[in-house]
Amino acid sequence: MKKLFSTEAILQDAGLAFVRIIVGLFLLYHGWEVFDAAKMKEYAAWDVFKQDLSPLFMVYLGKGSEFVAGVLLTIGLLTRLGCLIVIGTMLYISLFVGHGRIWYEDQHPFLFVLLALVFFFTGSGKWSVDALVNRLHQQRKA
Repeated sequence: MKKLFSTEAILQDAGLAFVRIIVGLFLLYHGWEVFDAAKMKEYAAWDVFKQDLSPLFMVYLGKGSEFVAGVLLTIGLLTRLGCLIVIGTMLYISLFVGHGRIWYEDQHPFLFVLLALVFFFTGSGKWSVDALVNRLHQQRKA
C-alpha cells in the first residue's frame, strides 16, 4: 500500500515504454489508411479540405505523418522527431479540422498532442532503438 500512495515512480521505464509503444501502434493503425485510396478520396471530399489548394495532398500528408510517426514511436527510433511530427499533425487536426473543440468533440487528437509532449520531454526510454544506438555509441567511445 505504501507504493500506491507514494510519490515515487513505479516501473517508470517499463511503464513509459509500454505507453509509447501503444501510442505508436494507435498512430500506425490510423496512419495505415494512407494505403487505402478510396478512404483517402473520401477524406479529401470533406468540406474542411476542399478549401486547400490540394485536398488530396493534405490528406495524404496527414495520414502519412501519422504512419511515419507511429513507426518511429513504436520502435523508439528518432523518438523526439516522431513526437514533433505527432504534435504538428494532431494540432492541425485539433485546431483546423476540428475547429479547436479540444474539450469535447475532438479531444482524441489533442490527447495525442499531450502524449507526444510527454515522450518529447522524457525521451524514448531504455526499451528503444534510440537507447540501443546510444549504448553502441558509448561502447565505441570507450
